[in-house]
Amino acid sequence: MKPHRRRFLHLVAGTVALPAALRGVSAQDYPRRPVRIIVGFASGSALDILARLIGQLLSKRLGQPFVVEDRPGAGGNLAAEAVVHARPDGYTLLLAGSPDAINATLYENLNFKFLRDIAPVAGISRAPNVMVAHPSFPAKTVPEFIAYAKANPGKISFASAGIGSTSHVSGELFSVMAGVRMVHVPYRGLPQALTDLIGGRVQVTFSTMATAIGYIRSGTLHAFAVTSAARSDALPDLPTVGDFLPTYEADLISGLGAPRNTPAEIVERLNAEINASLANPEIKARLDELGNVPIPMTAAEFGALMAEETEKWGKVVKFSGAKAE
Repeated sequence: MKPHRRRFLHLVAGTVALPAALRGVSAQDYPRRPVRIIVGFASGSALDILARLIGQLLSKRLGQPFVVEDRPGAGGNLAAEAVVHARPDGYTLLLAGSPDAINATLYENLNFKFLRDIAPVAGISRAPNVMVAHPSFPAKTVPEFIAYAKANPGKISFASAGIGSTSHVSGELFSVMAGVRMVHVPYRGLPQALTDLIGGRVQVTFSTMATAIGYIRSGTLHAFAVTSAARSDALPDLPTVGDFLPTYEADLISGLGAPRNTPAEIVERLNAEINASLANPEIKARLDELGNVPIPMTAAEFGALMAEETEKWGKVVKFSGAKAE
């Protein structure tokens, strides 16, 4: 081989190896500055609370601030789109989950595709909704509720946090599986929905556990069942909807995502740190207080879970005829 050709091939080989070397260094040194976690909902929401909890843990473990930035709007799409267009360097993350899975079908003209454009990083938790009504509601169990709804078609108003919210699709899935017809009343958020539920202006809602649990424990609201596959440690005496409607399950899934093409080494490091955090007994206890169950898993497993959620809720959205406002 001629000397100049040999030198050229060595140069090409070095050039090809350089990006991989740089990726390794960036992952090893990551993070060297503050990291943003973008949340698509307002401060104090269930996902905002989770983002702040996981942000505090990552700040302690990695030595840099993980700052939560709330960007509410369009059911979480504003936050997702911001992360889609961010640099794929690990410094902009998304608090991802069930709303993103629902939005993939609910919104017909999104400028991105969640499963394609957001790289899965790690699962954080799953939390059931809880089916609640005013204590004066005549039915006290899920079978009694179904019987009452069948005897009074279209006369029960079920409130939600808005079209396409988890409280909305949980109710729609219940209606389909129970064979009942309820009138959906969307609100701007669960606090407003619960205010009218307590005031007797609507009859039922499928609230997040974190939002409703205080009202349940005080007796202000009556709880029928949780929407998870298994009973919740937060309300252990409460049955599941699935006890009466087999295979019914509606959880609020949460996790972290990043822009597509974020280096695999950074994703793997974040995944390892989050899973280690979720194994901490104090964190498990804190999640339990919020009605959440930790879901440590690989990035690929979280991606598969989000794909399953997208397919499941896509069918419910289509069947209900829901359209984004």
